[in-house]
Amino acid sequence: MLEVLTGFVSELRRAGLPVSVTEAADAAEAVRHIPLEDRQAVKYALGATLVKSSAHWRAFETAFEVYFSMRGPQFALEEDSLGPAGARGERAGEQETGSLGREAMRGAGEGGGGDLVSPEELAAMLYRALQNGDTGMLAAVARLAVALFAGMESGRPVGGTYYLYRTLRNLDLDGVLQRLLGAARAGSGGDFAAPAPAGASDGTGGYLEGILQRDAESARLTPLEERLLADEYRFRIAQLQREIEAEIRRRLVADRGAEALAKSLRRPLPEDVDFMHASRDEIAQMRKAIHPLARKLQARLARKRRHLRRGALDFRSTMRHSLSFGGVPAEPRFRHPKPTKPEIFVVADVSGSVAAFARFTMHLVYSIASQFSKVRSFVFVDGIDEVTSIFERSETVGEAVHRVNLEADVIWIDGHSDYGHALSVFWQRWGKEVGPKTTVLVLGDARSNYHSSESWVMRELSERARRVYWLNPEPKAYWGSGDSIVDKYAPFCDGVYECRTLRQLESFVEHLV
Repeated sequence: MLEVLTGFVSELRRAGLPVSVTEAADAAEAVRHIPLEDRQAVKYALGATLVKSSAHWRAFETAFEVYFSMRGPQFALEEDSLGPAGARGERAGEQETGSLGREAMRGAGEGGGGDLVSPEELAAMLYRALQNGDTGMLAAVARLAVALFAGMESGRPVGGTYYLYRTLRNLDLDGVLQRLLGAARAGSGGDFAAPAPAGASDGTGGYLEGILQRDAESARLTPLEERLLADEYRFRIAQLQREIEAEIRRRLVADRGAEALAKSLRRPLPEDVDFMHASRDEIAQMRKAIHPLARKLQARLARKRRHLRRGALDFRSTMRHSLSFGGVPAEPRFRHPKPTKPEIFVVADVSGSVAAFARFTMHLVYSIASQFSKVRSFVFVDGIDEVTSIFERSETVGEAVHRVNLEADVIWIDGHSDYGHALSVFWQRWGKEVGPKTTVLVLGDARSNYHSSESWVMRELSERARRVYWLNPEPKAYWGSGDSIVDKYAPFCDGVYECRTLRQLESFVEHLV
């Protein structure tokens, strides 16, 4: 058990979850106090001790399902340093699954259980299992279906999704659902025994059973009753799909090993997803992650400002305080500088290639706007426009970012990025408003489609502004290649940073104050 737990913690760290040695020890201690045959109890005990953010839960679940895929009711049969659990395993093995379910489970063991049943026999078992809500038979059907339809080959580098697709395609679950509903409408529901939800005082299963019993007499379902039956059958089908996924994962782990499978299934955390290559689902996860990140940064920056380093020596206060030490200045006193809030000018490229990066950066900056004396925003493609008023008129930052995409006037000629023209117009219209308290953030990949760089604008900005930073969402290896002119601007910036992920963006924002 400890070996499995150690490998599991190592995988979480490789996936990006911050798991300390103390937390790993807490996890080992937690599983000593729960029944090891209870898979859900083990999962949530480990989650409570190892996961600190809801955004990390999906990565935790993936790693858990891989490393504990071989651990079912037999989980407690092993003797290890956490203590014997044989008695619990024997009790778990005595759970009733029905005579047909037990027979099928024996036939669906490792190595070709599909020889014992035909596709027609499996289809009949599937229909009965879904109709009766027999969880034991559903597990047996899942193992038989994988053995019969998945076509898994040892050592074949194919992902579990491929095997899952082949299995579900052959089972035709949509057709089975229609057959079940058709039988219910015809009044031949049979032995329907829907399980009541956990914690329910009145048995929902009994209510649904009553529907079918009454239907046997009336041969007619009301729309509500039909919907309830459909929802129950869909729930059971989803349970079957989870069993099939677990069986495929168990066989893949047995074939390739947990570490190799976990590596192939590993996905970056929301804060480590590349802005420029994020899928729609990943962008949605990043939007959820941006709000807690902004709150954390705001608290951190406020604390940092309160605890700025001490200022110059206060000679008068030091000498006055030394009287208590006989005139010896044993404790020097310093003038504490008044914390100042910088003024931020955000100049962002919102062309298609870097639009997601610009949106997330502006969202984060405006979410922590209270840490700055003023925030002004400008967006450009080949033309440039100030959008500060849009943020001021919008109720939320997310709404403002959406309106920027619709209302900003950023097209000059053809809508292709032209950094030189956009920066020169910025200098002509707003350059005089940049002062010694202003920090200028330029967001973009500096790919200007071979137009003139007009790098003199950055030189002028660097002379007038407090700081000038350039945030580039491209990997450093690509800077200066092709039409990238970031090397033309870099000499006039106080820093050029690679910001491809929320984690890198968070690290940079801490330097603004």
